[in-house]
Amino acid sequence: MGDWRDRAVCVAGLGVSGRAAARVLAERGARVTVVEARDDDALRDRAERLRADAGVTVRLGDGDTLPAGTDLVVTSPGWRPDVPLLSAAASAGIEIIGEVELAWRLAHGTRSEARDAVRSGGSSPLEQQGGAGGHGAAPWLALTGTNGKTTAVRMLACMLTAAGHRAVAVGNVGTPIVEAVLDKYDVLAVELSSYQLHWSSTVAPYAAAVLNVAPDHIDWHGSFEAYAADKGRIYAPGTVAIVNADDPVSTRLGGPGAKGFTLGTPAPGQLGVVEDLLVDRAFVPDPRREAVELAELSDVRPYAPHNVANALAAAALARAYGVPPEAVREGLRAFTPDPHRIAHVANVDGVDYVDDSKATNPHAAAASLASCRSAVWIAGGLLKGADVDDLVRACADRLRGVVLLGADRARIAESLARHAPDVPVVDVPDTDTGAMDRVVSAAAGLARPGDTVLLAPAGASFDMFASYGARGDAFAAAVRRLAESR
Repeated sequence: MGDWRDRAVCVAGLGVSGRAAARVLAERGARVTVVEARDDDALRDRAERLRADAGVTVRLGDGDTLPAGTDLVVTSPGWRPDVPLLSAAASAGIEIIGEVELAWRLAHGTRSEARDAVRSGGSSPLEQQGGAGGHGAAPWLALTGTNGKTTAVRMLACMLTAAGHRAVAVGNVGTPIVEAVLDKYDVLAVELSSYQLHWSSTVAPYAAAVLNVAPDHIDWHGSFEAYAADKGRIYAPGTVAIVNADDPVSTRLGGPGAKGFTLGTPAPGQLGVVEDLLVDRAFVPDPRREAVELAELSDVRPYAPHNVANALAAAALARAYGVPPEAVREGLRAFTPDPHRIAHVANVDGVDYVDDSKATNPHAAAASLASCRSAVWIAGGLLKGADVDDLVRACADRLRGVVLLGADRARIAESLARHAPDVPVVDVPDTDTGAMDRVVSAAAGLARPGDTVLLAPAGASFDMFASYGARGDAFAAAVRRLAESR
């Protein structure tokens, strides 16, 4: 929907979402210029393919200057609002949207088209989704949160598929949403980051959930309040709001009338846990007198309290869409966890070595440590402005020892000195390729049989590694070398 012909669109960023947005807009007749601050061989290759295949203009090595005549900017999620190009667009009154907002408009029309449809007796974009069994564009079941997004959205996609729907996990999970909305899916399971939500203004999911909210990306958003507010943009008028009843910020963002999920016994209007069962008292005919069994705790893999919360959030979105209980169970059983999320690497001399490199902020690390009785914690990296005092205070009694690496390790050491002064700490300042072997060796020296050596860094990886995956791979390889040496 919408007329994109001859619109002068600047796409900021030549990453996955930027390239997808540029192609889709060019196919619809827009005059597209992609700008990218970096310039290297890989980017030149991407740019040449985009020029040849889609007729898109690509400008490398200059991400500051707004192309002349631009009337819309589509920004990639990582670009901060205060970078010169986006600041210039805002000052000139040029609209800035993200790839997610673009996808919504491609499928549902612009804000003015929605208003005109309502005035003429038609439906709004939300009503066009039709819900389960409805007509029009595929409805969105969307979720966001500081942690657990990718796991929960993949669980949700498995539940939808088990119910017989043609569904896919999209958004911040790998598949560009601008491509998915143009395919013939029945329903989309949409993972949204705070960055993506910041640049979205008309997106209105059929149902939406905020898994949790804890300080993260403060350097990008400027404050925790701004970060939380962007998370809350996932709830639109008419959206079935689902909140984490155990998380006060999620509950506040969802507002009155929201459905909830909890790790405790569910009240009417909630999903929760009763003994070893996941149960639904929200999406049943009589929530006060009725509950339905969805799955067993053993169906949640890997088992950890925060992963049960992910499963309940996914189940709530699925149930809001009408997925039957048996498909929730089948979906959980079919779900395959992604790497580097509480992944057991090996047991060496009675000690378990676990890779949770995806724990890139303190909230995620706290959840991971909470699943261990006694841990040697490997921590460090880029904290992105987050505070670690609450994390260290909460997990102090679980720590056998700590091994620190990465750029912000001194800040974690200071917090340990304040809140866990008796816990032995090994500082590994090295950043060379053998650093992880020294980290694992130090952790092995602190551990005792029955302990868990846990890589849950609480920080991003880019100070030392290409990605959290590369960091986890380095850890697993070091553990394997340790096992071979024994």
